Amino acid sequence: MPRTPPKSPALATIPAPSPAKSLTALPPRPALAAAGHGSASAGDPYLPGNGNGGYLALHYDLDLDYRVSTNQLRGTATVTGLASLRLDRFSLDFDGLTVDRVTVDGVRAQKVSQSKRKLTITVATAIEAGERFEVTVRYRGTPHPLNSIWGEVGWEELDDGVLVAGQPTGAASWFPCNDHPSNKASFRIRVACEDPYTVVSNGALIARTTRSGRSSWTYEVTEPMATYLATVLIGRYRRADVAAAPVAQRIFFPANLAREVAVDFARLPEMIAVFDGLFGPYPFGVYSVVVTDDELEIPLEAHGLAVFGRNHVDGLHGSDRLIAHELAHQWFGNSLTVSRWQDIWLHEGFACYAEWLWAEASGGLPADTSAAVHRAEIEALPRDIVVGDPGPHDMFDDRVYKRGALALHALRRSLGDDVFFGAVRAYTRARHHGSVSTDDFVEFFTVHTDSSEIRRIVDRWIYRSALPKL
Repeated sequence: MPRTPPKSPALATIPAPSPAKSLTALPPRPALAAAGHGSASAGDPYLPGNGNGGYLALHYDLDLDYRVSTNQLRGTATVTGLASLRLDRFSLDFDGLTVDRVTVDGVRAQKVSQSKRKLTITVATAIEAGERFEVTVRYRGTPHPLNSIWGEVGWEELDDGVLVAGQPTGAASWFPCNDHPSNKASFRIRVACEDPYTVVSNGALIARTTRSGRSSWTYEVTEPMATYLATVLIGRYRRADVAAAPVAQRIFFPANLAREVAVDFARLPEMIAVFDGLFGPYPFGVYSVVVTDDELEIPLEAHGLAVFGRNHVDGLHGSDRLIAHELAHQWFGNSLTVSRWQDIWLHEGFACYAEWLWAEASGGLPADTSAAVHRAEIEALPRDIVVGDPGPHDMFDDRVYKRGALALHALRRSLGDDVFFGAVRAYTRARHHGSVSTDDFVEFFTVHTDSSEIRRIVDRWIYRSALPKL
């Protein structure tokens, strides 16, 4: 989620009520551009300028040289793509940095044009449909966050380091990409910077070298990853290895927060074990937590890791709810990723429900009580949002989170624990590292549970503005 916190409906300008939506009336995905060139959009109505048509990105190889002291970045990005139609030109999302050279399959591009958010490349020889190709972009500049309707997103300087918060449109602030969640790819990310700093990124650390006062850190992500989940975190961090099972768990933190971090994340192995039982096996090879020395408005998730500010650790377990939320995103959002932003309730509803599940499992409020409390809170708010299509301005509204969680709780009460959690585990297994949608979710649960109630329950909680009773 972006670092700007979800809007409070009481403070926001409330739009006119949205009409009720039906699961049978979802808009079709737009067709790709006509043969000859890729469209400069993925066709997502929530982010009409993001993503690109005509090809799929299969792999990103990023080689970055960064100077913390001056916030200067030099990069080489090699993107392996697969053409879905014959291309004489195509585009990448990229903004705020200067392009020095572009080659396609080793041949200098015939023409390169750079505009706000887009890098358009005309090739010397057309790429045929079904062919793989490699585009290499050399670039440089002073990276900075990109403005969006949700605040600033992307590459951000901290007081002494870097944080990348890419959701939903920030990836283009630091590498050229096909920036849409429907196009997941593997990654290799190499970052070189000054020696006192630790670099944390997604996936497994496969190499680290030091030379002339600078260190190079190389991470590899073998699973398909959405571009908004790619991140780089640079700081003066200590590392603590928390546990090796059921997955390797490590925490990076400033030395002055060692005591608080040790207390607040002491139950992380237990939390992962609980979610392993409820959701199925943890989907990646490692789980990393980074605690920055800066205060952050909200924590955020990335592929295989989560980021918290120093204000989120107090040595009193004050952020257990947030720790559970970001951990749950590894299953819901990072492994199972929506193919369009309209369905973001599938990310945030599950992550919010995980907060209630952890409270229940750790001796706190039962999920029934949490559901009743939060339903009462929502009942006091305007009923002007449809969770299954909240619109881009409201996709991070707290009601999307809470009503999404309530929909899941309603399904659990209808099906019973054994059937509901059995379906959840089957769902995460079947859609492992894939793309999901509300229609897909409803169809899967209906078939798996042999229940005729799934569509009705989801429709009432997700596609109606009226608030159902539990």
